[in-house]
Amino acid sequence: MIKISKDSRSCELCKIALAIHELSGKLPITMRSKYNKGVRIEKGNVVDMNYTGPILEKVLQSGITQRVTPSNGVYRGVPVCVVPIKNDQGETIAALGVVDITMGIFEDLIQITSRPEIMRLKKRNML
Repeated sequence: MIKISKDSRSCELCKIALAIHELSGKLPITMRSKYNKGVRIEKGNVVDMNYTGPILEKVLQSGITQRVTPSNGVYRGVPVCVVPIKNDQGETIAALGVVDITMGIFEDLIQITSRPEIMRLKKRNML
């Protein structure tokens, strides 16, 4: 069983981050715990085992999901979505980010597939 905590190290976060990387169609993934730097994954490879970024830091502090385009850091100018990971007590223990190298197409697809006409087709098993 994989368990993470606010003290998890990058080697402990790596398996989760790699799985999400695969699920997202190999979009770059970043992840870190509250007290330790984490991982950065691109093109199927771990490229940094001591990573943090400005939006990861912001989410760790606020505990609130951020969908922004960073003005600094490795992914400056590229849209990211970073979510907090919380424990049973609601404390933010880690942050996980997806870098939208499609420059918004990924987010647009989510909106398109939630349109009422698409939902009707899905209900009829036509999609």
